[in-house]
Amino acid sequence: MVKHIILWQLKDELSADEKLKVKAEIKAGLEGLAGQIPGLIDIRVQTECLESSNADVMLDSSFEDEASLKGYAVHPAHVAVADGVVRPNAKTRVCMDYTE
Repeated sequence: MVKHIILWQLKDELSADEKLKVKAEIKAGLEGLAGQIPGLIDIRVQTECLESSNADVMLDSSFEDEASLKGYAVHPAHVAVADGVVRPNAKTRVCMDYTE
């Protein structure tokens, strides 16, 4: 199994209300990919974090194998969410992929 973890910081120019809206859209969009992408085992988005955090959104996803992760990256449903709501609102992105 391959784990795919992403942490995003949202853009500073977003107001607190805009950040709440964007977080909800990212969560709905990414978690809505469940069952649509071959090899995607589990996908969860965390938007509620402690004040000690320096990230706004976390993606925690699991794939059958590395090939499935590569397929996810270019799958039209994932690209639509990434291009539609994630990339336009993200200031930073940190990724860690590993096998379990």
